[in-house]
Formats: sequence, C-alpha cells, structure tokens
Amino acid sequence: MPFSKIVMISYHTCPLASQEGKETGGMNVYVLELSRELAKKGHTVDIFTRSTDTHNPKVVQVSEQLRVIHLVAGPERPISKKNLLQYIPEFVQSYKEFVGSEHLSYDVMHCHYYLSGLIGLQICKVPLVMTFHTLALMKNLVARGEVEKEDGTRIEAELELVQKVDKIITPSTSDTQYLQYLYDAKPNKLSVIPPGVDPTIFRPIPQKEAKAFVGADPNSKMVMFVGRIEALKGIDMLMYAIKIFVKKNPPVPICLWIVGGDISQHMSLWSKELQKLEELRHTLQLRTVVKFVGQRPQDELPYYYNAADVVVMPSHYESFGMAALEAMMCGVPVITTNVAGISSVLADTDEVLLTTVNDPIGLATKIEFLLKNPAAHEQLSTEVREKVQDLTWANIANQVLRVYESAVQTGRKNA
Repeated sequence: MPFSKIVMISYHTCPLASQEGKETGGMNVYVLELSRELAKKGHTVDIFTRSTDTHNPKVVQVSEQLRVIHLVAGPERPISKKNLLQYIPEFVQSYKEFVGSEHLSYDVMHCHYYLSGLIGLQICKVPLVMTFHTLALMKNLVARGEVEKEDGTRIEAELELVQKVDKIITPSTSDTQYLQYLYDAKPNKLSVIPPGVDPTIFRPIPQKEAKAFVGADPNSKMVMFVGRIEALKGIDMLMYAIKIFVKKNPPVPICLWIVGGDISQHMSLWSKELQKLEELRHTLQLRTVVKFVGQRPQDELPYYYNAADVVVMPSHYESFGMAALEAMMCGVPVITTNVAGISSVLADTDEVLLTTVNDPIGLATKIEFLLKNPAAHEQLSTEVREKVQDLTWANIANQVLRVYESAVQTGRKNA
C-alpha cells in the first residue's frame, strides 16, 4: 500500500459526539467506524474536529492507531453549521500549530462535508478525497421554506470542491449522478461506496427480548423511525400514514416510536421541528400512539430496531440512509422513499418496501401489508438481511483504501 498515515477532517461535528452526550447523525458514525476499520488494517488515522466543550480532552486515543484531536476554533460550544464558516481560519491555524508541534505528515486527506473540504483546500499538501454526505442543491430542492434552504455560499463551495479535490466518494448512484449533472463533476473522480454497518452490533435479537429491553408493549405492533429530527426526513408524512392505518384498522394495536432528537429538556426548549411534530401528534389525536423516544446510544439501537415490526424512512432526500442499513442488518423490514440512496439496495422488492414522497395513503397501505401478513413479513426479514451482508465496515474500508490509492497515484502523475 502506498500510504500508511491518513488524516480525516470532520470540522463541524465530532465523531465521538454521541459519547459526549450530543445528538449525532449518520456522518458521525460513518467517520468513526470507517476510521476504526482503517486503523485495524494497520493505518495510522488522525481525525481533526472542532472543540465544542472545554471539558473534553484535546486528544482522545480511540485505539492504538486512531485518535480524535479537538482543535479550538471559535467558542468551545455547539454552534449552528451555518455560523461556522467564520471560524475556519482559526481552525486552519490550530491545525498547522498542532501538526507542526508533533512534526506530523500524512499520505492522504479525507474531508467530510463541505466545510471540512474548504479547510482541506487550505491545509492539504497531499491527495485530497472528499465525501459530501449531503448536497446543498438537493436539500434546497426539498426545503420547506427559506429557513431550511442552504445559501449560495455553500453551493459555490461545493462547486469549487468538485473541481479541485482529487477524488470524491459518494454513498449512492443517485448522488453520483447529481454530482455529474448538477455540479459538473468528472466521472473519473467519482466512486460509489455505500456506508458500512457493524454486524457484531447490528444483529437479529428475538423481538420479545428486544421489546422487554426498550420497555415496549409486547402485544402492540411497532413502527419505528430512527434519525435526526428534520423537516426533510418526512416524519410528518409517517404520522399521517399512522393516522390512516389507525382509522382503517381500529382493532389492531399499533404504536409509532420516533428515535432521535433531544427531549431531555422541557418541551418549550425542544427544537422547532420536534415542537411541530408534537403539535401534529395532538392534531391527529395520536397522543397514545406516537412516542418521542429521544436519542439512543449505538449499542442500544439494535434492541430498538429488533423491537420494531417495520422501520420507516420517509425522507424527501437521503444521500443513503444508515438507519435503514442498520435495521436491515438486524433483519427488520424497512420501508423507504424511492429518493433515498439505499433504495437501490431494495430494487428487487420495490413493490413492498419502496414508497413515494408525500404519499401517506400509499405508505399506510405498505405498513398495513407488512403488519397483517406474517409470512410476507418473515420472508422480507430474511431478504433484507441477505441484501446487506456484504456492507460490513471491513469491506467498505477496503473499497475506500482503493480510492485513496488511486488518489495517491493520480497525485504522483500530476506532480
């Protein structure tokens, strides 16, 4: 292998955030688990992120060859992503000082999200690999109102990065096509590599045991959403679908658990989106049906997935959908919209497990089919698990390493 030292930049969110008591999403898991696997394969990996808490150690040794380094860039507290551009110069300076003080050098740099990419352009002296995780143009396409839209600065940054980085890793064929057609990305820069999943954590657990662990009614049919609480996730459509199911099937006991978001504070301090969903819960008279669970740590998620009869990802845009991948590895059927990157994995079962955006009647029909047809449910449970058996982090890391190697070779040719 032509390299052994890898630097990851995850500026706006720390991959250890869940362990630090903060809300996390798929990107946090992606960066940490990919880095763990690369370290297991013998590479030295340093992840640089912005410090958001003065009490956290500046350097966390995750394993013998993996560490997370918190750099000071602006106030050491959580700050909205849209307000972090101004602190990039300080982050760059902190990075240079740290690397200089330890006499560090790297063979390849992997940046996550456009903010990290902008940092990479300023500090990178080695081949630069980029993973956007989400794309501003696609988020703007499905945004509900101006508040949710990404500004021109991010779009311009993504356009610049597409042209200047050496390689781009995309999670799905759809995101690859968006980068080609909307961002003018050169096809030879793009590699489709989905996220991975840890099969030792996400595994089938008897539903009775899982329901007991999470404290669910053993006699109730359970529908579950797992993820960030954002408008583009389409949770409101899922609640509409549950209302329709309840009206059509009054004898069937059903519950919807929404896993994600910070509900530790008083309801008045919940996020605006959570408050909207709580209001909708009352409007639809689903107070005894819908439960907000809040965020749960990774090691507990398998019990939540296995407690569910079906996991639903009703997103308006999803570059891939790691929650769906995790649920499938547990052997739990997943219904997702056909705009999610993971929908390509479900291509053979599209009639049952794929739905369209903003179609609560269609979604309710698919939920009804799975909950009222045990034989079909059992068959799909087996099928979805088989579909993701190859998507382990060990296999994904091997694919990523090939992209790194290609980036290094390309850099040498252009040197």
